[in-house]
Amino acid sequence: MARACNAGELEVAAARKLFAQKCEFVQGSAHVEQMPSTTGDEVAFAGRSNVGKSSLVNALVGRKALARFSTTPGRTRQINFFDLGGRLVLVDLPGYGYARASKSDIAAWTNLVRYYLRFRANLRRVCLLIDSRHGPKGTDFEVMSLLDEAAVSYLIVLTKIDRLSGPDLGTQMKEVEASIAKRPAAHPTVLATSARDSMGIDDLRVSLAELV
Repeated sequence: MARACNAGELEVAAARKLFAQKCEFVQGSAHVEQMPSTTGDEVAFAGRSNVGKSSLVNALVGRKALARFSTTPGRTRQINFFDLGGRLVLVDLPGYGYARASKSDIAAWTNLVRYYLRFRANLRRVCLLIDSRHGPKGTDFEVMSLLDEAAVSYLIVLTKIDRLSGPDLGTQMKEVEASIAKRPAAHPTVLATSARDSMGIDDLRVSLAELV
């Protein structure tokens, strides 16, 4: 079921209250042994490089520069943890796919992300971000398969929908829905968002607030 900006007013108000709480950077982890031993529920944001992960995290919490972003794809090379009012931990993962780095460096942080996704005990959900203009690619499906195998719930979030026409967005959402229909760990809802125009942000907040 596709969904964009249709959550109820009470749900939206409660979700906005949650995401209006103080959100603080906890730490960044470039190696498995550096990951914080937090016990709170975590929601991770994953996606290809330059898909708009940091922008989306910033839009969710109403901050302009909580999660840093760069115009250079693949710049983020560590897992960044943010505490949301002591109720939820938001986790910004390094982008996968294209990156200006050595093969060894790419392999290192790819393995770090895969370890986190497979073994993080308090990971409640992964928001798998996909650029609405391009749709899911091979690496996206690889991550979906990893999450299916690990039984980690994930939600497909289309980004940058302000750059698509209405008919094109509708077609893209139907195609994505069809591609995940039989995947066991995929959330049945596909969300469409724009960090720039705040479209779909409240729906994403509501979806994540349900985990708390």
